Amino acid sequence: MSDDRYLTFALGKGRLAKKTLQLFEQIGITCEEMKDPDTRKLIFVNEELKLRFFLAKGPDVPTYVEYGAADIGVVGKDTILEEGRNIYEVLDLGFGKCRMCICGPESARELLQHHEQIRVATKYPHIAKDYFYNKKHQTVEIIKLNGSIELAPIVGLSEVICDIVETGTTLKENGLTVLEEVCPLSARVVVNQVSMKMDNERITRLISDLKTVIK
Repeated sequence: MSDDRYLTFALGKGRLAKKTLQLFEQIGITCEEMKDPDTRKLIFVNEELKLRFFLAKGPDVPTYVEYGAADIGVVGKDTILEEGRNIYEVLDLGFGKCRMCICGPESARELLQHHEQIRVATKYPHIAKDYFYNKKHQTVEIIKLNGSIELAPIVGLSEVICDIVETGTTLKENGLTVLEEVCPLSARVVVNQVSMKMDNERITRLISDLKTVIK
């Protein structure tokens, strides 16, 4: 692949992007423009290293990567699982750690054990469906919500919820608890399948550089 091609990165907005850029700085990849809090720019360029960066909403990152608008993306494992895009997941960055869990009042534990037909409220219908149908073989009704998922079992919309748990404080405060763990989550690096072939050397070098600082 020619050396004059830019490698493009899509970073999930917010804490994730901040942490990723700190990590990149440790391997000599900087992008000063991105540090300006007042900038209105959408694309940031490091001319010297032939790199471009842009920020995107988490769920959009795998889409940009699958369609080749970005060669590389950094996004949470929850988003990768939920979006189900054709991309390579190449590296666990080890930060942004949390868990996807099935939570509810203690009284709902029995319903899960006896494979009762229950309602599950979640922002992640694909993850919930995969867990209940393919791993637990339990028939459930999945209700997609966008706001505070913890509210659903409290007001009787669902028996349990499928949601991300970091500390569990919000659950405790609302009389809910973790009943089952679906999977561990953290920030991951994903790569476009064509880019991986065409720009293999640069991308592989970048991944191995990142591995050295993660350890």
